[in-house]
Amino acid sequence: MFESIHFTSHGRQTTNASNPKVLDKLRTIVGAENVVIDPARVEPYGADAVKEKFPPEAVVFPESTAQMVEILKLANEAFFPVTARGGGVGYTGGAVPIDGGIVIGTDRMNRIIEINVDDLYAVCQPGIRTIELQQAAEQKGLMFAPDPASYKDSFIGGNIAENAGGMRTPKYGVTKHHVLGLEVVTATGEVIRTGGKTVKNVVGFDLTGLMCGSEGMLGIITEATLKLLPLPEATSTVRASFRSMEAACKVLTKFTPEGLLPMAMEVLDKFCVAAVEENFAFGLSPDAEAVLLVAVDGSREEVERNAVTIERIIGENSGFDILRAKSKEEEDKLWDVRRAISPSLMKYGTLKINEDVVVPRSRVPELVAKIEEIGRKHNTFVANFGHAGDGNIHVNFVIDRDNPDEIARARKCVAETFQLSVDLGGTISGEHGIGYVKSQYLSYAIDRPTLEVMKSIKKAFDPKGILNPGKMFV
Repeated sequence: MFESIHFTSHGRQTTNASNPKVLDKLRTIVGAENVVIDPARVEPYGADAVKEKFPPEAVVFPESTAQMVEILKLANEAFFPVTARGGGVGYTGGAVPIDGGIVIGTDRMNRIIEINVDDLYAVCQPGIRTIELQQAAEQKGLMFAPDPASYKDSFIGGNIAENAGGMRTPKYGVTKHHVLGLEVVTATGEVIRTGGKTVKNVVGFDLTGLMCGSEGMLGIITEATLKLLPLPEATSTVRASFRSMEAACKVLTKFTPEGLLPMAMEVLDKFCVAAVEENFAFGLSPDAEAVLLVAVDGSREEVERNAVTIERIIGENSGFDILRAKSKEEEDKLWDVRRAISPSLMKYGTLKINEDVVVPRSRVPELVAKIEEIGRKHNTFVANFGHAGDGNIHVNFVIDRDNPDEIARARKCVAETFQLSVDLGGTISGEHGIGYVKSQYLSYAIDRPTLEVMKSIKKAFDPKGILNPGKMFV
């Protein structure tokens, strides 16, 4: 047995993970070349998109469930923190080892094991990139629907752990709606299997659903069985400009009475429009105070009919400069505007605080208007864009990272924005998760009895608290 020490959130103590005996055992489990301790090489594994650095003491790359089991048994024996990591592209620090210990990189667990066309499922390891699974499914005439903006870099394991969303959520839902079953290694080194390969399964508790969005705090996913869908025959995208964000957002509820459920509905405010136009010259109208993108999919006849209806509805509701893509290439160009927003916003400052609040879709106009008021109240620049079709708005406070006063004002804006979202019937995160970045605000959205149930579940799965400590609960 190794001597145990107590580690606390943000304490950054050296843990037993750096014990030479522990490192030797890790090398025995995965091979010496798959245990990295060089400071320069481990540093990138200590941060995500938030850019705040908490380097681990070691990064370990297993390639099998059996190796994962041995690592977690060792972590329990020697008592050191373990943080699982996929693509490392999250915005709340979910994959950041803030208490030190080791990071388990799932990079080598990157196989697609099966794509079953008859029963519409795929089986894969957690280290496969989202785009790789999407492309493999498409080659079989199928679709893996979840499409987070980070789909080129994010791993499937991370998508499940964070319950990632994306632009197709209005029609297809978030990641958890496409997970049929999981293989998970618990903190104590036990292998559990949840769900299965069938769409219907009500045997026992829904542990599959519990793992979706658990942020690596209850276990580490080693295999996933995912639902696939037939690939739609066609898609079409309509882009339109509006003279206010309120007008653009009010259109969102106009499609349902016409029997329409668009695949995607994305909105950009005037600051996003100005930023992407300056950087990329997309040809957006100089009179645009907001831009709306609406996409539909289905059979060719259905898509054509629905796209025409969308153009009509937008035109009847103050939209102008309405443009519909006539080819896949034109459609991709329309969506390039949306993909260009995040980097383009850095023209307004050196630090971008990106929050992802969500409200019922009908409350989006009110949400955006009041967020703008919050920005004016605290003299803080704010730009809004995002998945308006499911009520999930990305709120970006852009400031000078070297100005403490601006940072303090931005923090006030964040807190008030979270409270506003809850007051409007929503919550503080639609797809980014909680991690450590939002943990201090968790009580805004979850009452104490519910929080205590969550803590008891964490205790049951991870009695020593070794998995991803310092996250969510404060």
